[in-house]
Amino acid sequence: MNDQPLLLLLMIGAGLYLAHLWRSDCRAAQAGRPNPQALPGASPAPRRAVLLAVAGALILLAAETWGEIRLGLVAEQSRITLLFGLYTLSAAIIEEVIFRGYLVFERGGAARRRAGIVAASLLFALLHPFLWQWEGGLQFTPSPKGWFSTGMIFLGSLWFYAVRFAGWNPARSLLPCFAAHLAKNLGVVAIKAQQGFVDGWW
Repeated sequence: MNDQPLLLLLMIGAGLYLAHLWRSDCRAAQAGRPNPQALPGASPAPRRAVLLAVAGALILLAAETWGEIRLGLVAEQSRITLLFGLYTLSAAIIEEVIFRGYLVFERGGAARRRAGIVAASLLFALLHPFLWQWEGGLQFTPSPKGWFSTGMIFLGSLWFYAVRFAGWNPARSLLPCFAAHLAKNLGVVAIKAQQGFVDGWW
């Protein structure tokens, strides 16, 4: 998507609009006038929950960066533009609403919910194009870097789900999930920039 700035701008706008809707629903809930059709997880969260969520995401990012260095995979990173980096921040909102918001099993017991979390996290990881690419059709492109990155995305998804259902997030708010995902993606952009994998604005 690096070479499609208009699509990136459209997706950034969609993410900002979704964030606006979620914030409006959250404010309505705080004011005692909950929207019956509110987006999932549109409720406040304690500051401690947000800080813990971000800390966990940054620990995972540090482990991923260390792993790439130890395995000699740094040079295989994808190159991005700053516009694509901004898109990843917007995508964090969209992905959290879809996966940690809608793709959860609220009924059926803890075992069913855990199985659903693992399945949704696997889907989330595989949707990221590390093991495949689309060039006139779907092509499977496995590589050590692809498997490693997919595994780290899977672990990140498990953490975001854990944040949503943690005891320290009593209202099951998506706010800590947003914060954790945004911190992770912003960190990725910063690390890519430091390592020389960011090429201009668009």
